[in-house]
Amino acid sequence: MGAPYKRILLKISGETLCSPGGYGIDTKELELICTQVIKAVELGVEVALVIGAGNMLRGAQFSKQGFGRAQSDYMGMMATLVNGLALQDKLEQMDCETRLMSAIPVSAVAETFIRRKAIRHLEKKRVVILAAGTGNPGFTTDTAAAIRAFAIEADVLFKATTVNGIYDKDPNIHSDAAKFDKIAYMDVIRKQLKVMDMAAFSVCMEHNMPIVIFNYRDPENLKRAVAGESVGTFVGGEDANN
Repeated sequence: MGAPYKRILLKISGETLCSPGGYGIDTKELELICTQVIKAVELGVEVALVIGAGNMLRGAQFSKQGFGRAQSDYMGMMATLVNGLALQDKLEQMDCETRLMSAIPVSAVAETFIRRKAIRHLEKKRVVILAAGTGNPGFTTDTAAAIRAFAIEADVLFKATTVNGIYDKDPNIHSDAAKFDKIAYMDVIRKQLKVMDMAAFSVCMEHNMPIVIFNYRDPENLKRAVAGESVGTFVGGEDANN
């Protein structure tokens, strides 16, 4: 079975690396997400990952504790490097060739992100792990994912969550919440739906970058979504509603 996409960017939150409600890195959870990445690679798709750090710290949380916001954001960016190293190690233990690239120069452990070099790694079928966000304070890893997806010329941005798509209201609270299989960018804005932060969403909409929101807890979902099956919610142009 092939795939309709040549190249994808997968946004993974730091929380995917720890047990639900936990902290740090759980090797079973790490293996769960790495196994899914490898299944996508086996379809012949080029895969880039952007990783968050919510399993360790968030810049906004440290800012509330009295640290400067910019300094707090840099601390969060450094934490994404720790997660990136964990992903790299586990993927390579599973015989998947990788490259870890950082938006902040840390040459002892990662290559500095250079767009053309990242694309070259992808063309060689290496999984490229993109850490340290955008390298600038004030931006979320969602925004980093949108910017990097555009930069590496990805066909689609996949966002792994614990909810299987976008609903008209919180499905954890409302039993009658209705899920959207497909929805247009402008309808997301009109309905004030929470897909990702507005800066990230604006980048995707401006560059017509499709977004697929899916539940990574099902170990087959990423493979199915990459293969073009209807999984989660697809967000795109006006024709997405058709």
